[in-house]
Order: sequence, then structure tokens, then C-alpha cells
Amino acid sequence: MPPKKKAAAKPNISAEELLGHYREMLLIRRFEEKAGQLYGMGLIGGFCHLYIGQEAVVVGLEAAAEEGDKRVTSYRDHGHMLACGMDPKGIMAELTGREGGFSKGKGGSMHMFSKEKHFYGGHGIVAAQVPLGAGLAFSDKYKGNDRVTFAYFGDGAANQGQVYETYNMAELWDLPVVFVIENNQYAMGTSVQRSTKSPSLWERGAAYGIPGEEVDGMDVLAVKEAGERAIKHCRSGKGPYILEVKTYRYRGHSMSDPAKYRTREEVQKMRDERDPIEQVREMLLTGKHASEDDLKAIDKEIKGIVNDAAEFSKESPEPALEELWTDIYATEIPQEA
Repeated sequence: MPPKKKAAAKPNISAEELLGHYREMLLIRRFEEKAGQLYGMGLIGGFCHLYIGQEAVVVGLEAAAEEGDKRVTSYRDHGHMLACGMDPKGIMAELTGREGGFSKGKGGSMHMFSKEKHFYGGHGIVAAQVPLGAGLAFSDKYKGNDRVTFAYFGDGAANQGQVYETYNMAELWDLPVVFVIENNQYAMGTSVQRSTKSPSLWERGAAYGIPGEEVDGMDVLAVKEAGERAIKHCRSGKGPYILEVKTYRYRGHSMSDPAKYRTREEVQKMRDERDPIEQVREMLLTGKHASEDDLKAIDKEIKGIVNDAAEFSKESPEPALEELWTDIYATEIPQEA
């Protein structure tokens, strides 16, 4: 079993970078809060899985990524889309099933896609995105373009067999893929202590020769630093890497989940003591990188962006009936140049 890496000292970071992390995490938080409101109003149908509490994971990893790197994830995907730069208007319009959405209103919360931003979807089948992530990495290795793929999945998905089939192939072929286990402690309503015998999830990669580490997913700087190590490993041709990012979701598994499997006190304790946004806010204030007024201005700006996205989604028309028959089959097979 490879030794667990020790947490390194906090890296030096500029005020501009820290403010950027704060802004990105706050955008995800406010967007998800608004999505929850729209769901309650009946404007978002079907399933809706919110990312509130887990913002530091994608913001930290996207800060370590480079242009052209890819990402694929599960149905809890709104935060990933925002972090990689997809337009909040297009995301919210997709959530509400409108034609202005990234999938023309036909994918909803669980199925969005952006080739431009190299976001290869949120996927509704548990762990199905993991082999897809390895496939994206295989394509990049074949092309020799030095790109890396992030394949995100949760602690529940970590018990699916296809994850380990993928580990085997990824290490065998030295694929440049970072397997990101977003361990938010609860697979739907089952705690990781009840569903998983092994004390850690990243160490399972040792059976396939894949290195990795556990990361504090409530600390955006720790996530970024670990992400940089993982990416360096992959880009150097050494094959895959596993990051088990210990995080926590404040809301239920989905909007229909009453979350009676944990106490309010447990959730509130995490909010009070470990909130990723509040940690960065405190660093900005104590380090005199920003004033209370500066942060209020950022919050006002973010709320404006989110409100504009909500209004855009309400004003965008529903897809025409003819769209039922589009994007189902490929009419032409693209030829390689």
C-alpha cells in the first residue's frame, strides 16, 4: 500500500487568485440556491442534485487545469459546468427545459454537454462516466496532445465494478486521467461507514499500481495543490492518479430527499466550522486582501448574474415539438482528416 501523502504547507497565493476562488465558489453556491428555489416553484422538473457545500472541489481542480483538459462527471454536475466556464444562462435554461439550454432543453439537470468547454456530460447512471473518462484520456494519449481528463465520481459510485475495470485499463495503458472521488460521506442516504469496509477509497488503486492521496475537499487551496500534483503525474506519462476528496453536501441527495439519515446538528456543525467559502472569506479579511464592502460588492454581482440566468431561463421558449426527433441518430459519420 503506498503511503498517504502528508499535507504540504499552504502555498503562497496572490490576493487576485484568492478573490477568484472566492468568486467562483460563491457563484456555484448562489446558483444552486436559486436552482433550489426554481425547483420549489415547479420550474425545474425531474431530478435536481445540488452541489452546495462541495464548491471547493471543482474550483480547486479547475484552478490547476489547463486549456484543453477535459472533465466528465455524474448527475451532480452544475458546479462542474460553472467552474469550467459554461454560461450560467445556458445552464439554468437547461435546468428549466428551455431551448436556450446547453442541450436545447432536452437534457435537464442530469444531462448537459459542452464540447467548447470540454465538458463531456453529467451522467445519470452511477459510475458510467468513469470508463468514459478513461476513453477521453485514451483519445488524448493516442493524439499525443498532452491533455489530462478529470473523471469525477462519488463514494457510492466507488463501489461499482466498472470503476475497477477502468482502473485496470487506465494503468495498463498509462492513461492521463485523474480519478476524482468526491467523497461527500453519503451515497444517497447511506453513510460511507455503513457501505464501505475499507477505511479509504483512494488506496484501492494500489491493487492496480495507481498512486493517489486523500485531500481536504473543504479547503480550496489544498485541492488545488493536490490537483497540481495529480496533473503533473499524468502529463509526465506516468499514467492515472486518484484523488479522494473528502467533502460534504449540505442538502439532500436530490431535491426530493428529506435527508433524515443525518442530524441537523451534524450539517450545521460542518457549515459553522468547515464551510469552504467562509474559510476563504476569512483569509481575505484577516489578510487584508479585501474589505467587507469588497466582498458585499462581489456577492451583489454574483446575485445579479444568477438572477439574470433565472430570468433568461423563464423567458426562453420551450423546445419545439420537432426537437423530439433531433439529436437522436448521427446522420453523417465524420471522416478523419
